[in-house]
Amino acid sequence: MLLSGCAGQLPPLPPPTPGAYRLGAGDQLRVLTYNDLQLSNTFTVGDNGQIAFPLIGSLQASGLTTRELQALIVDQLTSKGILNRPSVSVEVTQYRPIFVLGEVAHPGQYPYMPGMTMLSAVALAGGYTYRAVTDHAGDVRSDAGGSGRTIEGRVRRDSLLQPGDVITIYERYF
Repeated sequence: MLLSGCAGQLPPLPPPTPGAYRLGAGDQLRVLTYNDLQLSNTFTVGDNGQIAFPLIGSLQASGLTTRELQALIVDQLTSKGILNRPSVSVEVTQYRPIFVLGEVAHPGQYPYMPGMTMLSAVALAGGYTYRAVTDHAGDVRSDAGGSGRTIEGRVRRDSLLQPGDVITIYERYF
């Protein structure tokens, strides 16, 4: 999410798409394979959107839900003859981080938490500096659900963030 002090040129950012969370680069996953615990492990979705699963190889995870990835792993384990009727679960253990940049006390990378708003992210970054634009909403740039497609628009302080969003607080002009 890109929050700009020069807001006004962009339309409102649509709310996050309802439905299951879509995986993206940087998400950490726990995959449990109940039929063979040696295949169970923690995986991080790479920059290329893939995870390297034992005995299967690279699997495209970015853009999928955990349920879709679970079905893909089951299909691959079955079709390659590795396991007969495998039971697999996939859960996100750590979401990709958000970034708060610009006129905040401590710009940087912060862990995403479900339900996080733009204002709570600014609070995590130590709040606004005295130079920050704070009197209105701003422009937003966000990865649309881990798809790699960037969307832009205006955002309010109470707007929900998504994993991977970038918030930039701009300096006001005196």
